[in-house]
Amino acid sequence: MARFVPALAAALLIAAGVLACGGETSSPAADDPVDAEPASNGHSDPQVADLNDPVAQRVEPFRIFDNLYYVGIRWVSCYLLVTTDGLILIDSLYGDHIDTAIDGIRTLGYDPADLKYVLVSHGHFDHVGGTARLQDAYGARVGMTAADWELAERPPDNPDWEIDVPVHDMVIADGDTLELGDTELRFYVTPGHTEGVLSMEFPVRDDGEEHRAFLFGGVGLNFEGVHRTNLYLDSVARIRRLAAEEGNPIDVNLSNHASMGRIFERGEQLASRAEGDPHPFVDPEGYVAWLAELQRNAEKKLVGERELAGE
Repeated sequence: MARFVPALAAALLIAAGVLACGGETSSPAADDPVDAEPASNGHSDPQVADLNDPVAQRVEPFRIFDNLYYVGIRWVSCYLLVTTDGLILIDSLYGDHIDTAIDGIRTLGYDPADLKYVLVSHGHFDHVGGTARLQDAYGARVGMTAADWELAERPPDNPDWEIDVPVHDMVIADGDTLELGDTELRFYVTPGHTEGVLSMEFPVRDDGEEHRAFLFGGVGLNFEGVHRTNLYLDSVARIRRLAAEEGNPIDVNLSNHASMGRIFERGEQLASRAEGDPHPFVDPEGYVAWLAELQRNAEKKLVGERELAGE
């Protein structure tokens, strides 16, 4: 059974309950690209041969955790989250790569017809481009923040970035939760990369042991302006506080571009993992170090943006 709880509704439920009760390191190297995402709505990553070639971009799907799989491409991530009441896709790829995600779901032994939700980290074409097709073909509900629904529905500056726009569906706000079967996701609006970046946390399981996974929905610094850079810094600071929660650290970093979170490197380590070895994706210390690196990069960007603005 699915249950989407907006933050306001959740607050009212909590209030009612109170009354009823009586009262790596994974830090990027210095020469790593800060971003592999499109500027404005798209750009060519020089490290990738051809962003639109489904053969060059194809990656065999693989299991990350008992309930989480990678079904993305080399450039852009796409995750399949499996629950006891259906499937959730995080981001949707674009163009011919949508078939890669659909084929990957089938290869892993699941039925795309069981897709219940497609959750979009932000409204750039490479993350939202497949939503309309998945919505039409399988009846999956599409969730984004209000600001990024507007971004996705806006005609792009470059016709190469045009997408089939999905029917306006779930608007996700900060603090909302989504429960599907045995899995609950919690949402955070973390603006910067776009005005409405959607980040999310959810449990992942390794042989019954549960971990707190987090996807920061907009890591890239390919945007402009002092205001947006300050928003990004505020978002990183917020995630750092979440990561450091006593007794409940974020210990799994899921990035929406594989290179940003060493997804393939960790995947190779996972494939050769021996019994008793630690899970290569479980790295709370590395996650904290990675966030600190994001903050330093953004602080450098802020200096440049202030100079451009004459501040």
